[in-house]
Amino acid sequence: QVQLVESGGGLVQAGGSLTLSCVASGRTFSTYTMAWFRQAPGKEREFVARITRSIGTTYTADSVKGRFTISRDDAKNTIYLQMNSLKPEDTAVYYCAAVRGLGLSTMVAGFDYWGQGTQVTVSS
Repeated sequence: QVQLVESGGGLVQAGGSLTLSCVASGRTFSTYTMAWFRQAPGKEREFVARITRSIGTTYTADSVKGRFTISRDDAKNTIYLQMNSLKPEDTAVYYCAAVRGLGLSTMVAGFDYWGQGTQVTVSS
């Protein structure tokens, strides 16, 4: 069992940057594949980025590739999402997610644990 707490959301102007953090409970954080998803009003939750356990291989959705970077610090039980060149269409609640082992899914159903989310609003 792992509990996830996101932080770092807020209001930013288009073109600006923001860094989200997600802290996980437990002593086996390094064994989890971690991911960020987002959900805009009236839309389904969508995959943003993923980082695997151990080696930390990353995969990023095409919609944010080149602008968003996911990383992890296993010593701090934390993952990050560095978001640059933000656009109004990036406005959403951003969720941290986790699955034990080597998860390669980009689907909501592929992750077992979820945080409560943090709101990101990008103004034009």
